[in-house]
Amino acid sequence: MPAVDYGREALDFIEGLGAYGNVPDAMDALAVTFGRYGFEHIIVTGLPNPDQRFSQMVLAKKWPAEWFSLYTEKSYDRVDPVIRKCRQTVNPFEWSEAPYDAELEPGAVEVMRRAADFRMSRGFVVPIHGLTGYEAGVSLGGVHLDLNVRSKPALHLIAMYGFDHIRRLLAPSQHPSARLTPREREVITWASQGKSAWEIGEILNITQRTAEEHLATAARKLGAVNRTHAVAIAIRQRIINP
Repeated sequence: MPAVDYGREALDFIEGLGAYGNVPDAMDALAVTFGRYGFEHIIVTGLPNPDQRFSQMVLAKKWPAEWFSLYTEKSYDRVDPVIRKCRQTVNPFEWSEAPYDAELEPGAVEVMRRAADFRMSRGFVVPIHGLTGYEAGVSLGGVHLDLNVRSKPALHLIAMYGFDHIRRLLAPSQHPSARLTPREREVITWASQGKSAWEIGEILNITQRTAEEHLATAARKLGAVNRTHAVAIAIRQRIINP
């Protein structure tokens, strides 16, 4: 994908999200957008606890039916190194960056080998970690991928907004447009500019803990799963300016 304005493409996708009023249409739009980067398969899913089944956690997917059946029947989520790393980091990563010991973890070897059988030899994951322990991720798979230092931030942004839109479509009445206090709007605005809770506290002459509490309260009101998600929602709802 030579000479591509990745940022513009991400913003164009985000601006058009409101046109998709149901999950299948939103997933089709994601498939087209991610397809430009070489991705052929998408799954948007929560990460199951030991007493939950993977199939119960999936919000939306575009996976081969045979692969999804195999993945769930074999409980591959229990041995998948990509899911393990998704729990351990808030930063997007390539599948190849999810480590495992080939000798000690035959299950990990098997799941990665079988994924390649379905044209998922490479992939990229955007982890989503909630304020109350909720864990999820947007996982993208393919073979010939356009992954570089400029495309990855765009993919991160597209995945976060896509996740937010799909989550809201599945539960539209849970998170109406939120009313933030002036202080909550201030901290979210500074957070959108990349400021840490400590820096926000210094700017607003409040303690770091107070800044963190305002951020957490604002995120809960917005129905966000984390700070990045809260900023995305606040911008989208025009509560703050980008």
